[in-house]
Amino acid sequence: MAGREYAREQGTAGADADAGWAQELLEHLRPAGRGPHRVAAWLAGAAHAEVTLQDGAGHLLAGTRAALDAGLVADITTGRIASAALEERGRHLRLVRVERPHPAPPAVLAVSRAVPFDRRASEIVTHTAQVLELLLAGHESTVAGRRLRRATSDLRLAILQLLMVEDTVSARRVAAGLWPGLLDTETACVYVVESDPRERDRLAEECLSAAGERALVVRCPAMNGHVIVLAPRDTAGRELRTLVRGLPGVFLGGSSRQSLARTAAAYGQAVSALAVARYRPEQTAVYAERTRPERLMDPAALRDWTARVLDPLDSLPHHTRAELLGTTRLGLEFTAVATAKILGVSRNTVRARMDRVESLLRTDFTGLTVRAVVHLALNAEVGLAETPRPDPAHGTARLSDLLSGPALRTWSAELLGRLDPDGRDLRRTLRTWIAVGGNAERAAQRLGMHAQTVREHVRSAEPVLERQLLASGGDLYEVVLAHLVAGDLDRPPLPGTKPGHPDSPVHG
Repeated sequence: MAGREYAREQGTAGADADAGWAQELLEHLRPAGRGPHRVAAWLAGAAHAEVTLQDGAGHLLAGTRAALDAGLVADITTGRIASAALEERGRHLRLVRVERPHPAPPAVLAVSRAVPFDRRASEIVTHTAQVLELLLAGHESTVAGRRLRRATSDLRLAILQLLMVEDTVSARRVAAGLWPGLLDTETACVYVVESDPRERDRLAEECLSAAGERALVVRCPAMNGHVIVLAPRDTAGRELRTLVRGLPGVFLGGSSRQSLARTAAAYGQAVSALAVARYRPEQTAVYAERTRPERLMDPAALRDWTARVLDPLDSLPHHTRAELLGTTRLGLEFTAVATAKILGVSRNTVRARMDRVESLLRTDFTGLTVRAVVHLALNAEVGLAETPRPDPAHGTARLSDLLSGPALRTWSAELLGRLDPDGRDLRRTLRTWIAVGGNAERAAQRLGMHAQTVREHVRSAEPVLERQLLASGGDLYEVVLAHLVAGDLDRPPLPGTKPGHPDSPVHG
């Protein structure tokens, strides 16, 4: 080693050599050099020996495995003796007790070499044992801290997942232990912060620092670059906007204020707003800033229509209904795999729940127009949650009534009219792509162009419409509704209707 070579070259006394190995040993306490395995390897070289660090049961902790006398090891680990030195079969052996953090039992450092231990070698062994004790204590503290952070992170995710299926009672009960008062509110906003996945952990810590205990900060289990923040208080939202502003490649999307039971809908709104934030210089957007089509519909008619569409689910127990609707809200926004990760269930469970909703509503979610209409009903239920629920049997409003209002027609014309100046006829491509369920290959066959060209046209429409289209979700469904309002797409067979009913395709 460098210290010993320097001492030999200078012909200095043993004290200088001692300072050399001591300095080398101390280097192992630096953060970059920490680790029992590294120390054991260093000791083997410094003492020209074989080194073993094991616990009382013989489990190897560092170094190389060696056959040690079980009785002698037991004497040392139980405290009957602190150390031992012996010669056996031409090898000189030194054993030293190494304390470990409670409740772990003590370990034994065994050093074996061909020549007797002189004063220098004995001191190296003794001091190395002390360094190992410090490293093991520090390692245990680090591991415990890591476990605590992981457990806390898992708990935050569990609370969010309970809110996603409207189980607010359980969510409050879980949160009360670590964050008293966090969910002592009826409403909250949901924010999604997006960054490079490699920066996500650092960003999550910054969100925690900014929001403190005033918000629930969760690393999104489905999107590697996303951090989800549920903020019951407005101050957390302001702090997040301040945090994001000016950070390159970091964007923030926020929901409108929703009841805790509508957390899944708020999350979908935040993701939708995030798509808008990507095109804004301030890098943030809130869903309430954009006109939502359901806000332009007659409230009474929308209430009646929504009640009738979702009526087949009303006979279910509240928990089951909430679970099915919460899963369906997310399933219409994201893939089954992403939804499963968000809710902490299997993708088969997600598909089974959505299949059950399809069956109850007597519809098929493969069509984009059907998905858009069901999404409208689910959004409307969120917005009308606090109003008296009408009797579905007496409702007469039809989808055509909802889509024919002058305000909605103006909204549709303005939105789709943004595509008209493009000479590639993006509007025609987008209309055809929606009609075939968002399938680029089938749209290309109808249009007589390459599938990649279809994708490029749809992608080009995204910044113009300020909506994310290639990823299924609320943005896409708004554009589908705009086409339905304009009459550019056939109205879908409506869910939950019966032949002869005013809402059936025959009467629609």
